[in-house]
Amino acid sequence: MFNHKLIEKKWQNFWQEQKVFKTESRSDKKFYVLDMFPYPSAAGLHLGHPLGYTATDIVARYKRLQGFDVLHPMGWDAFGLPAEQYALNTGNHPADFSKKNISNFKNQIQSLGFSYDWDKEIDTTDPLFYEKTQWIFRLLYKKGLAELRDTEVNWCEKLGTVLANEELVLDDKGNLISERGGFPVVAKQMKQWVLKITEYADKLLEGLEGLEFPDSLKQLQTKWIGKSTGWVVKFFLKNGVDFVEVFTTRLETIFGVSFIGLSMNHPISKKLMETNPEIAKFIQQNSNISNKMSTQIKGIFTNLFLIHPLSGQPIPTYITNYVLGNYGSGAVMGVPAHDDRDAKFGELFNLPIIEVIRDGVLINSAQFNDQDIKKARLNLFNFLSKQKLAKTTTAYKIKDWVFSRQRYWGEPFPVYFDENNKIYLEEKLVELPKLDQIQPSGTGESPLANAKEWVFFEHEGKKYRRETNTMPQWAGSSWYFLAYILKNDDGTYLDFTDPQAMERFQKWLPVDLYIGGQEHAVGHLIYSRFWHKVLFDSQLVSTSEPFFKVVNQGMLLGTDGQKMSKSKGNIINPDDVVEEFGADSLRLYLMFIGPLTEVKIWDWNGIKGMYSWVKRVYRTILNTYKFNVNIKNIQEFEKQYHSFIAETTTLVSELKFNVAISKMMTYINFLNKTKELPSQKYLIDFVIIFGIFAPHLAEELLEKLGQKDLSQQKWPSFDTSFLDSHEFNLPVAINGKTRLVLPFSINTSSEEIISECQNNQKIKAFLNKLESFKPIYIPKKMINFVGKVKTE
Repeated sequence: MFNHKLIEKKWQNFWQEQKVFKTESRSDKKFYVLDMFPYPSAAGLHLGHPLGYTATDIVARYKRLQGFDVLHPMGWDAFGLPAEQYALNTGNHPADFSKKNISNFKNQIQSLGFSYDWDKEIDTTDPLFYEKTQWIFRLLYKKGLAELRDTEVNWCEKLGTVLANEELVLDDKGNLISERGGFPVVAKQMKQWVLKITEYADKLLEGLEGLEFPDSLKQLQTKWIGKSTGWVVKFFLKNGVDFVEVFTTRLETIFGVSFIGLSMNHPISKKLMETNPEIAKFIQQNSNISNKMSTQIKGIFTNLFLIHPLSGQPIPTYITNYVLGNYGSGAVMGVPAHDDRDAKFGELFNLPIIEVIRDGVLINSAQFNDQDIKKARLNLFNFLSKQKLAKTTTAYKIKDWVFSRQRYWGEPFPVYFDENNKIYLEEKLVELPKLDQIQPSGTGESPLANAKEWVFFEHEGKKYRRETNTMPQWAGSSWYFLAYILKNDDGTYLDFTDPQAMERFQKWLPVDLYIGGQEHAVGHLIYSRFWHKVLFDSQLVSTSEPFFKVVNQGMLLGTDGQKMSKSKGNIINPDDVVEEFGADSLRLYLMFIGPLTEVKIWDWNGIKGMYSWVKRVYRTILNTYKFNVNIKNIQEFEKQYHSFIAETTTLVSELKFNVAISKMMTYINFLNKTKELPSQKYLIDFVIIFGIFAPHLAEELLEKLGQKDLSQQKWPSFDTSFLDSHEFNLPVAINGKTRLVLPFSINTSSEEIISECQNNQKIKAFLNKLESFKPIYIPKKMINFVGKVKTE
């Protein structure tokens, strides 16, 4: 039997010494496969990391065997709030422990046998890296896409910094708090650097069309951008001079208006605050972040009436907590009969409900009665626009990106000011100074404000001060996938303007496969698309989109079926699993327990079972076989061999790794039934395929079979003439959740299929957890065992 520890160490050293996975440029076929790079926390890797990393590694190894040039890099998202808070809590400097954490992460990753090109390794805290981040910021500023602006932000006093919406969570009482630390957050007006992502809203929407993103991800980004085409209608005050522009996407409901809703930061709302204490109190109470994003609808009457532009009736006007100031005009038509939120608001203030649409046509709408919605919209707009009371408009929910953070551990801005606050760009690297005291300033400024010698300087007799805010953690992650391409062997990076940079981008872009969690759908994945499009419009990159295909891996839950966390005591350290069962067993098990994109539950019996199977593979391949080219049942061998290769090729291409492993298990069962083979290729080609899942043991087996290492092998080919088209793959589900896919001949009866599924060891383990069950078989489509789960 084998010692997995010795084998893994042996081949990891071989790969590292021989630089087996160094990025090459020898083929006209390329594949760029990317992981979402991690924040290197002190806790080290958790099992969610190797879940995604194993999937990308399988693809990278597969593509290399197919003759592709492969770029498969890894790096560290080491700046940001988590590192700074840890530094404050422990009294350590973030630079020191970040290096230590990176070293630990790297050792853990290498212990799992991932085929990264470590010459491409990046670290967002490396000045050579963030020099390019600063260069991109200067580009954004020169293109008018970055500016200092007074804007409303999410302010966390305890953390001493602005937070993005994506950095907030709800507590048990429904209040929004900081994700890091769980501290209160309030709305606050501050002068901040803002990136005008809104100017790219249409391009970001249009770009989604040609991308292989999950539909759910596309929907999240589309909703986040929130594009609406509608109309702005003028509602005049009684004086006939002043008016409010009211936004609507449903002009056909204008006769159903029973109130006008204003946002809390609408100019009228702000003006009324100055003279009306009750309104001032309402706005102050509801302007904190929790109430602004609350599902509870609230409002206050302004004592103002606006004149309906068609009926001439006075319409009461309210300030509400659910109308967005940055969407449309900050004022909306309230139509309780045809909008759920308006209905709740109308009920709160006992407002009339005026139905104006029934069976798809207008009613109670004067001369527009009996018109269908499409025709009514056109006629209403024509009527109002002739009187200069309406115009078409497009509104977006997306807001410009607040890009300042009042923290120390981040990229400094390449910006300084003179005594008149005129802005200047620093064209060279602005390096983050090393400070011993990095506590929040308490004034709303970054801790860098305390570094007086760094902040203030003189040049040619004039006094200047540096920008003391730093960039958010999103900055480095918005372009790091390009940094891998620009990285040179000596640790430097090509300039974006270097002609060789464009040659490299033309070679490698876009990223062909990007795997990571869905939690980055509207943060990183939209910010990086924005930056990339700016670079593309500047003719600095070769594609308009950075990522062609994104796959969101499913979460891995603890043995209790809950998300792993320290508080629940259900965290599983991958180091412990590797120590006991080996990296290959862990890699195989993570890919076998379910489809890549589905939620999975860790099972210690499952990893033990996989370890036993790995040992079986070792015994089977090194069994003493007799090789006979004239073997009697050669056709059966050829059929099994070519079907196995064809099926696994398709399954790996489709990222159906769990089913591919099932096919490997079936093939090993086939080999175990014989002592005689036509040739050694029936063993060698299995090991090559096995090698993209379990590379350490595969290398060892190839060596013992007298073959070259995996880097010198090719993916096995198959002969279609041997393929049996009389088989189908049947998903087997328990209470609607697919647990296994089994192959069957089309001639197998329903009774035989049900019996074989029930007696499958993996399925039987699930069925034993049910009090009783009923098989529902849809011929050649699916079998679903439905039953009640046993109570403890």
